[in-house]
Amino acid sequence: MLAIPLAGALAILVPANRFLRTDFAVRAFGTAVSGATLLVAISALSAFDFGATSRMQLEVDREWASAIGLKFHLGVDGISLPLVVLTALLTFLCFLYTLRHPPEGGRIRLLTAMLLVLEVGMLGTFVALDLVLFFVFFETVLIPMYVVIMLWGGTGRREAAYKFILYTLLGSGFLLAGMLLVGATAGTLDMTELAARHGDGLTRGIQITAFALMGIGFAVKAPMWPLHTWLPDAHTAAPTVGSVLLAGVLLKMGTYGLVRVALPLAPEGAQFWAPWLGLLAVIGIVYGALACLAQRDLKRMIAFSSVGHMGFVLLGIATLTPVGVNAALFGNIAHGLITGLLFFLAGSVKDRWGTTDMDALGGGMLGTSPRLASILTFASVASLGLPGLAGFWGEMLALLGAYRPHADLPRETFVTFMVIAALGALLTAAYFLRMLAKITHGPADGAAEPRVPAARVSLQEYAAWTPLIALTLLVGLWPKTLLDVTTGPVRALFGGG
Repeated sequence: MLAIPLAGALAILVPANRFLRTDFAVRAFGTAVSGATLLVAISALSAFDFGATSRMQLEVDREWASAIGLKFHLGVDGISLPLVVLTALLTFLCFLYTLRHPPEGGRIRLLTAMLLVLEVGMLGTFVALDLVLFFVFFETVLIPMYVVIMLWGGTGRREAAYKFILYTLLGSGFLLAGMLLVGATAGTLDMTELAARHGDGLTRGIQITAFALMGIGFAVKAPMWPLHTWLPDAHTAAPTVGSVLLAGVLLKMGTYGLVRVALPLAPEGAQFWAPWLGLLAVIGIVYGALACLAQRDLKRMIAFSSVGHMGFVLLGIATLTPVGVNAALFGNIAHGLITGLLFFLAGSVKDRWGTTDMDALGGGMLGTSPRLASILTFASVASLGLPGLAGFWGEMLALLGAYRPHADLPRETFVTFMVIAALGALLTAAYFLRMLAKITHGPADGAAEPRVPAARVSLQEYAAWTPLIALTLLVGLWPKTLLDVTTGPVRALFGGG
């Protein structure tokens, strides 16, 4: 699964490459490579033993640098498998979308290679089981995403790319320090062995310090308030495929890292910092919603909405309960599906009208482009947490986890967090409904005319949207399909069966 996109990227970058003579051939090749990667991910899904989701499966464990105890150790369990499939799916859909809608700026060969390298880093992060290997994959995504924003982004792309790389590199320094502190003290870098110990062999002081260091690194990627300021600029400037992968996958690397690495390796540190993590999470929920109400740009509004939605994920983790962590893992997948769809739709709006400024777009989109406006309405009500759609369950379970946090945490504090988060959920409904009233359901008087026939939705757009719509409905109507996968490993995370 990792070798296919890596080989594809190398094949594209070979200077003497003569079998891909046109830009469309390069885009088609990238689509085929990402499609093959998705097939491998689906085969892993079919080979996975769902009767033992807490056990690492499909493992590869080879010596990498035996002198210092490094291993090339890969595997999946119920925590990582959904994210692996989501990553492979979104990458394939992005390539499918570019077949008809390539980003402006040319250099398609380089863009395709960067997206494939990005896929290697994203997938590798979710399957790595050695701390150093995890960090290598975690860092692999930085340069490709920086290049995608810098070369194919819109207005303000240079500043956005600089801010993205500086923030994430700073966070990575803290992350590496925390990981090495744990590895050097525990005497091993194997994540499965460290997780099985549940902090044994690490003093309380080391755990508190290590969790803080790793937490900062993961919080930048999540992104957690107040370390979020790189995100709106990066989303707004990035091309459509960059925004989809940034929101759909890269943000999940931060919250996944908290669950996979920080929480099991330093449980006492997690308990010490949990109230502060919960506080920052609810501030992010309310701040993100209020910021969305102030936005005039559709992409920027969706970007700020991610700060709020990921706040619910962080709140679930902060409860240190199986319900809360399940909420976080569910919220990761739901946000990836819904926000990925929203950014695809925002890209389609910009392709037609040449802008995502909501004042310039005006109203009446249901009249000029009914299919696009209808799907935008569906994605918006899914994101605001309508029951029966995927966005509802992650937020509801996070609130339930805050109502009944871990026994060693201050319950009154977390109940307060629950109330504040619930108010944030109401504000989420407010800004999405305001957006819909402004550009889809509002009067068409003064609305901008589309530059292209807006009523015509391309086959590639339908192909990119349909799987995300179907999965949003499936996970929303039958949350058991996802919760049954994550519940076992989450219980094991807390020392249960």
